[in-house]
Amino acid sequence: MSTISDVAKLSGLSKTTVSRVLNNHPYVSEDKKKKVLKAMKELGYSPNPAARRLRGQLTTTIGVIVPRIVNPFFSYLVNAIEQTAFTQGYQVLICQSNEDKEKELAFLNLLKTKQIDGIVMTSLENDWGIIEQYTEYGPIVLCNEYLNNPDVPIVRIDQNKGAYIGINHLIQQGHRKIAYCTGGLFDEQGKDKDRNQGFQKALKEAGIMINPKWIFVNQHTIEDGKRVINQILEMDDRPTAVFTGSDEVAGGMMIKAKEHGLNIPDDIAIIGFDDQPIAELLDPQLTTIRQPVNQMGEKAVEVIIDLLNNPEKRISSYELPIELVIRKST
Repeated sequence: MSTISDVAKLSGLSKTTVSRVLNNHPYVSEDKKKKVLKAMKELGYSPNPAARRLRGQLTTTIGVIVPRIVNPFFSYLVNAIEQTAFTQGYQVLICQSNEDKEKELAFLNLLKTKQIDGIVMTSLENDWGIIEQYTEYGPIVLCNEYLNNPDVPIVRIDQNKGAYIGINHLIQQGHRKIAYCTGGLFDEQGKDKDRNQGFQKALKEAGIMINPKWIFVNQHTIEDGKRVINQILEMDDRPTAVFTGSDEVAGGMMIKAKEHGLNIPDDIAIIGFDDQPIAELLDPQLTTIRQPVNQMGEKAVEVIIDLLNNPEKRISSYELPIELVIRKST
């Protein structure tokens, strides 16, 4: 088995330089990096993870990037990730991007500088083409986020199906004037494009035209939900049902609707997404799409630790089940 000394000898460089290359030290020339990498390839040399951990070159720390930790869905997801990681001897560093591209890149740099071993990304702010370069420094696993990319491990649900079954439920309840809230943009490149497609598919199959006035983009919070209801009440032609895409948004809508004396679901039906604890606490209880949040967190940790221990492992995508939970708001 080849050693770091063998790599140093074949590359014509010192063991110190080889070590710096292995640890992505910033002050190593590109020429020296190429020599070391060439020697490693010829010798079939790969640093031993256990040995590197003993030398302090692996941190046994996993980073988790979330957009908003105050969103209960992400709080529960991080909780599942942290508890699972701890049982495997790993710590978790929580990074909140606040949907800011620069903050996301700053957290990805923690991987580049070896302050963390790998990253679980629960949302993406930058294009994958920008993020992908960081996989050179350690594994990145997407959880709750989806890309049509075979080169990144993904733990996900079928977001398209989630929106589709939610809209179909509203149609089956007799609604044809259906509003739609999305956390991204309503286009093919939007963050919620899979849900958008599920929404459109359900309406098309039912022969229902989309009303652009009933599309609400960039909706995330309880306050956003309150504002959506206010906007709906100002319309001459109002929707009779709303797919909110978030239990938080749905909760805000229900609170404000009741303040205005509206009856739910008779005056307006509301459906959420996630099945957070708030869904059962609202009055009436909220119909929503249940995501298996604990399973998602557990699987994400399993995948990233597997990749840390087996860097050459084949990349796979994992889809977990989703279901409609019918309560009283529809």
